[in-house]
Amino acid sequence: MVVPTITPAPSFNPKEDAEALRKALKGLGTDEKTIIKILTNRTSSQRQAILNEYNEDRDLIKDLKKDLSGNFEDLVLALMTPMDRYLATELHRAMEGVGTDEDVLIEILCTRDNHSLRNISKAYEDVYGKSLYLAVKKETSSDFEKLSWICAAAIGQRLQTTHMAPSCQKLYRAGEGRHGADEDEIRRILANCSFETLRLVFELYRKETGNTFGEVIEQELEGDFKKGMLAVYESIRDTPAYFAQAIHKAVAGTGTNDRTLIRLLVSRSEIDLHSIKKEYEVIYNKSLEKAIKGDTSGYYEKMLLALINE
Repeated sequence: MVVPTITPAPSFNPKEDAEALRKALKGLGTDEKTIIKILTNRTSSQRQAILNEYNEDRDLIKDLKKDLSGNFEDLVLALMTPMDRYLATELHRAMEGVGTDEDVLIEILCTRDNHSLRNISKAYEDVYGKSLYLAVKKETSSDFEKLSWICAAAIGQRLQTTHMAPSCQKLYRAGEGRHGADEDEIRRILANCSFETLRLVFELYRKETGNTFGEVIEQELEGDFKKGMLAVYESIRDTPAYFAQAIHKAVAGTGTNDRTLIRLLVSRSEIDLHSIKKEYEVIYNKSLEKAIKGDTSGYYEKMLLALINE
């Protein structure tokens, strides 16, 4: 069972929260602690209700931008953006300009359920006036274009039942005893089977062959397609572990990828961030709290810690 870190606040009163935020932003100095306390203890939909209440008199986003700066501002604005629109914007940023950030495409498109993907796709079209499916298809190339088919085709199309279990066993046959995997069959199944079904198939494969399907991908595929397929496999097989590793990648080494760190914590906070936090400690023998404290500072750090309930 996956566990979030943010759940709906009981006895929620958007008017009281809007008034508290107005007070925190009014006059000389800013009450960052109040901003952190309110925004990290409200769901995305509750934050939107606060924004609507606040905007009856003033513009909350404008006031926040005026009083905040740096990574703390970026984190607050991410929290105040409707989640579907926020993720649509992150997808657009990953595809605009020269080159494509395939990691972001995989992270968002290949780990979300039908409902989320449909909403993200709609938000993308509302903001940018074009189809997310066509944008993904256009902006990916070379070997990764094979994987983009999985991501794009999965937008609102992935089955959410286990009824395809018999046909999904073809995934097992696509790699077993072959010299070169059946890439077309693997792509088709990963794009259309539910995560629940795929986990069953992965387990079946391991029992039947003694190997994981990840090992097949390692041995039979290559290049960006191999990299992408491994990410898809890992995110489906164990979602909290996948995101724990993604967070570690954002904070490990010299410098911090703050945009990625913000996106991961904000977007998973209402889904499975508590589970990710526990998995992080298991994998790295180090708490996520300690990792964040080692790479961030100030109110930005305090808000990130509040997001993970520390």
